[in-house]
Amino acid sequence: MRRMKVVRECIRGWKRSDRAVALPLILWLCFGLAGARQAAAQGAAPAVQQMVGTVEATSASGFTLTTMSGQEVSVAVPASAKVLVVAPGSKDLSSATQGTLGDVAAGDRTLVSGTAGAQGITALRVILMKAQAIAATQQAEAEAWRRGGGGIVKSVDAAAGKIVIASGMKAVTVLVSPKTVIRRYAPGSVRFADARPSTIGEIQKGDQLLVRGAKSADGSTITADALVTGSFGNYSGLIASVDQQAGTISLKDLATKKMVTVAVSPASDLRSLPTMVAMQLAAQMRSAGHGGGRPAQGAQGAQWRGGSPPPNGPGGEASARMSLSRMLSRLPTETLSGLKVGDAVMIVATMPGPGQPTAQAVTLLTGVEPILRASPKGQAMTLSPWSLGGSPGNEGGGEGGGEGGPQQ
Repeated sequence: MRRMKVVRECIRGWKRSDRAVALPLILWLCFGLAGARQAAAQGAAPAVQQMVGTVEATSASGFTLTTMSGQEVSVAVPASAKVLVVAPGSKDLSSATQGTLGDVAAGDRTLVSGTAGAQGITALRVILMKAQAIAATQQAEAEAWRRGGGGIVKSVDAAAGKIVIASGMKAVTVLVSPKTVIRRYAPGSVRFADARPSTIGEIQKGDQLLVRGAKSADGSTITADALVTGSFGNYSGLIASVDQQAGTISLKDLATKKMVTVAVSPASDLRSLPTMVAMQLAAQMRSAGHGGGRPAQGAQGAQWRGGSPPPNGPGGEASARMSLSRMLSRLPTETLSGLKVGDAVMIVATMPGPGQPTAQAVTLLTGVEPILRASPKGQAMTLSPWSLGGSPGNEGGGEGGGEGGPQQ
């Protein structure tokens, strides 16, 4: 029972860490840690303290470690201590290389085994996973998601293992097998870490889907080795109110003409679109016939501030949407305190879940007035939930292979 309790503690800690990089090693270490504690309790071995975390700072004699629970621990590394360097994804120490204290740097992930003292822990062994290697692994994972694709689910044939999605201007068939890893966003959560294992039977028409896998030569099919889905809402319009204390904003959605309240949390990704960029994207949309460059009409249209429409340009709505997805993670950040009544915004949010009556903002983009003026009904362009920093992997993979991804 004690062994399983320790394993559960480790797994809970891993859920707050980088599961794509560290899962095999963390699970192996968890079982090792459980065994060590059990042996110590039985008197078969001296008590050993073990901690997993991230290196915050180094010194000539050791380093400071922040554990997954947020505790800061001072680690002394004597010359007799072993330092082993492992690659991300390692399942054991068979491929570990010998290292030294000089190899330890801020940002590295590490497991320390040692004896506790008044000043911290004196290491007997340090297992090190380098930050640069983790970043490279995450980048490779993000690239794999980008090579896949994403879009809106149009139909699901669970028996045949086929999902048809609208990706940009074309339909793509996603082929799912029993080996495909399927995850789904938890209701009301904007964190990919909260996504739970799912099945093709849970995927519904209208869901947004991101897939990693091999594309056919013509791009019409993708054989999925992993995919993530979620039920998201897209809203756009002028902010009607901002409640800083409650962390919410309200707006009249252009598409539904209904008032919507959206919660903005620290996990939400708020960005500001420069005016010139917004005008260029609006021009691309008008060239495809969306709005024809005419100002919005009626009560909602009357709210728009004056100004001449930007000149027409090449491209279209799909190109504009793709451009926006790709640039989103590089746009200036915004804060809730920086938003004000009358600002034009586009929002993608999780749908309210049990006990959460308010939609939770995943991405909020301000500075979009030219885009909404080019599409007064609010239907020509929407944000993708994958257009944030953070994917399965690096949370990358915007719609149709753009940048960004499910948020951590």
